Amino acid sequence: MRNLADMTVYDTHSQLSLVIEVKNKSGTSSDWAAKMRRNILAHGLIPSATLFLLALPDHFYLWKNVGMISGEIPPTYDINPEPFLKPYYDRIGISPEGLSGISFELIVFSWLNELKLTDTIPSHLPRKLQDWLFESGFFEAIQDGQIESEKI
Repeated sequence: MRNLADMTVYDTHSQLSLVIEVKNKSGTSSDWAAKMRRNILAHGLIPSATLFLLALPDHFYLWKNVGMISGEIPPTYDINPEPFLKPYYDRIGISPEGLSGISFELIVFSWLNELKLTDTIPSHLPRKLQDWLFESGFFEAIQDGQIESEKI
């Protein structure tokens, strides 16, 4: 079956390390995210990877080391993406509520690529936001990876 994930990141050895699903939906919870992940897996829409990110305008839900384990597994991390994505909203002069699905996906893709090109996390970010990027292995996956997108 063809990979239907919105974005994938492959490491320097061409191994899949991160799968990203982007949804332009707000007002969700960790429980909702766990159900969404379960449904995505049940339909075989994503491949197995060390990290799985469900990116929404008001939450980044990240699972680490759960691969294809089915069931409603809560995210390992639940992060507010606003500090990461706000500069992109400001550049185009639009709020997250005014974005189409593909526009939000483009913003996430742009953020990932910019993160890939930097050696350090911007110091203006609160410490908690800096820490999850390193603790989870997300920053390393992006730094060493090749980012691919189905639509962009």
